[in-house]
Amino acid sequence: MDCCCRARRPDLGLALFGRVLKIGLKTNQITANTFLKCFCDAKRTNEAVDVLLHRMSELGCVPNVISYSIVLKRLCEDSRSQQALDLLQTMAKQGGVCSPNVVSYSTVIHGFFREGKVGKACNLFHEMMQQGVLPDVVTYSSVIDALCKVRAMDKAELILRQMADNGVQPNKVTYNCMIHGYSTSGRWKEAANMFREMTKRGLIPDIVTCNSFMTSLCKHGRSKEAAEILSAMTAKGQKPDIFSYSILLHGYGNEGFLLDMINLFSSMKNNGIVPNCRVFNILIGAYAKCGVMDEAMLIFAEMRGQGVCPDVFTYSTLIAALCRMGRLADAMDKFSEMIAVGIQPNNVVYNSLIQGCCMHGDLVKAKELVSQMMNKGIPLPNIMFFNSVINSLCKEGRVMDAQHIFELVIHIGEKPDIITFSSLIDGYGLVGKMDTALGILDAMVSAGVQPNVVTYNTLVNGYFKNGRVDDALALFTEMLHKRVKPTTVTYNSILDGLFRAGRTDAAKKRLSEMIESGITVSLSTYSIILGGLCRNDYNEEAILLFKKLGAMNMKVNITIVNTMINALYKVRRREEANDLFSAIPAIGLVPNASTYGVMIQHLLKEGAVEEADTMFASMERSGCAPSSHLLNYVIRMLLEKGEIVKAGNYMSKVDGKSISLEASTTSLMLSLFSKNGKYREEMKLLPVKTDPARTDVRGCNLTFSVHSLVFTAGHAIADKKLHSRRAKTPPAALDRCTAYFSLLQCNEALDMERSIHGD
Repeated sequence: MDCCCRARRPDLGLALFGRVLKIGLKTNQITANTFLKCFCDAKRTNEAVDVLLHRMSELGCVPNVISYSIVLKRLCEDSRSQQALDLLQTMAKQGGVCSPNVVSYSTVIHGFFREGKVGKACNLFHEMMQQGVLPDVVTYSSVIDALCKVRAMDKAELILRQMADNGVQPNKVTYNCMIHGYSTSGRWKEAANMFREMTKRGLIPDIVTCNSFMTSLCKHGRSKEAAEILSAMTAKGQKPDIFSYSILLHGYGNEGFLLDMINLFSSMKNNGIVPNCRVFNILIGAYAKCGVMDEAMLIFAEMRGQGVCPDVFTYSTLIAALCRMGRLADAMDKFSEMIAVGIQPNNVVYNSLIQGCCMHGDLVKAKELVSQMMNKGIPLPNIMFFNSVINSLCKEGRVMDAQHIFELVIHIGEKPDIITFSSLIDGYGLVGKMDTALGILDAMVSAGVQPNVVTYNTLVNGYFKNGRVDDALALFTEMLHKRVKPTTVTYNSILDGLFRAGRTDAAKKRLSEMIESGITVSLSTYSIILGGLCRNDYNEEAILLFKKLGAMNMKVNITIVNTMINALYKVRRREEANDLFSAIPAIGLVPNASTYGVMIQHLLKEGAVEEADTMFASMERSGCAPSSHLLNYVIRMLLEKGEIVKAGNYMSKVDGKSISLEASTTSLMLSLFSKNGKYREEMKLLPVKTDPARTDVRGCNLTFSVHSLVFTAGHAIADKKLHSRRAKTPPAALDRCTAYFSLLQCNEALDMERSIHGD
């Protein structure tokens, strides 16, 4: 009978029991329990319960705890844990040989966990202990596993501590559950601690544990640590499987460690693990993500060379990357290829191609692809997809292309929503077409889409950005009449716009109105107010407000601090400005390039050249790269102060790429070092650099020649001189005048260059 059950033929076991009864053999406890097992394995659970409770005596035996446990297990497997609990309580009432033991309780507890009834399972676990039945390692592991699966890690930790207090040693299963729980909850530090504790106890983590832990590490950008786990597995004689390698390959790829990724791929092949489609997809995806399409194509070729067939995910990854890079022809070739090999493109592939065509101006092809999707019954891109495309185009200022996509949306029967219209309004505002933006608002209302506060905020902000302050305020009034409640963002736009227009009193009134309306005055609002007050020379008022914020214990940001340092210097409160700069770390902030820039500019204005030098050095040590504008400012200030050597040191930082000389700087240099210049004799003080990558003002190794400086400066000066004449001077005359002034500057500069070279 037992063999029949093991062979999954419980029906034969029941037939054998019938044979036993027919020939008159006596049954005993073991026979009766095996009979119950046959009933349970045959999924005749109700009959098993009937035999257990009412028929055992007829068979000449009394049920014991094993009899009950057999039926309890089947009830729980059938998701009838509540019925199993009722049976467990019946056992407890009978007592004696039927008293529930640790197996009985563990079975029902596990059943409740499987059904997601965590509360009932935990209650039964506590009841079990109250009844004096001590849980074993299996029970504890079952409870811990269930709690970890629902990410109740605090409760799982409590049970683990309770387990240790009761003298039950956790085993490999227990640790596996905890590590997996921590890993899936994103608590990689706790997972690492548990992993170390497990190995200290001499328990070797299995492949499932290691893979789970590696997954957690890679998700948190710690693929190097995951690699250590893989190495430790190999060192202990545990062979990583293809999943282990896939996890680490994916981690390396996400973090851009392409060399490590390809080395791991090579070691994987050397260890006899044959890469599958998923492995190749990871490699292709990593190269595609970094835009290294030649390498991605080589991996694709290797994949096919090894007889691994690409799937739809492989092609969709390649096509999406090619579309992002504007290589639409290559993307279409891959599209045709996948169809030719019998792989049907899905909506992801079509969406990538349509987005690529839209972003790179091939709207005809985009419409053709949409038609293909309709003909094949593939779900069309939804409005969220098109909103993303329209928004991206509008942010780039390509509002007409966005308008064409909008028309395509209408053409395919999709209904534009509030995000679609708001994106277009924002786009037209960005290119200064506010009347068209207002027309979009009217079209939006006509389409039955009611504008919300975001729509109005976009329009109000657009008017202010385009200098149409009164129109912005009129629209704000209309917004209030239509009972659209303004937000902090609305008032931030208004305050910023009014301050930039120099209407400080109006801005103050709006601030009072904002406070009275109960609208939150955020940190960004205070940043706008402080910046606006300082911009309009209300520096003392800004300083007073800043002190009030300090009294309110409001946490400020570095932008506000930079503004206030600038304001303090402007009103000649230098000591306070320096104190505020020194206090930046104490308030939990880090100085940025703008902070150092403000300090350096004001120090130079006050003639504190050495302090400015020290501040600049401090800036470079902190890892803040100076902007091209700041470096030009420093060079000009030093030149004007006659600090030629120091100016030369700063000139050596000009690389012609991220940092280049501005027209005003080159113009100043030409005027100072020309034959009639103030510092012609000091020219020899400029340092000669032999590094061709650096600027050399005296020698031949120039990143850009003196000639280019001449023309830059010449055109800049000509532009200044001609600015007042543009309205009355014909275009041809302008060209001649510009050339003339450039030549005048050229003659001076060529004289200067000859003197530099002694020619």
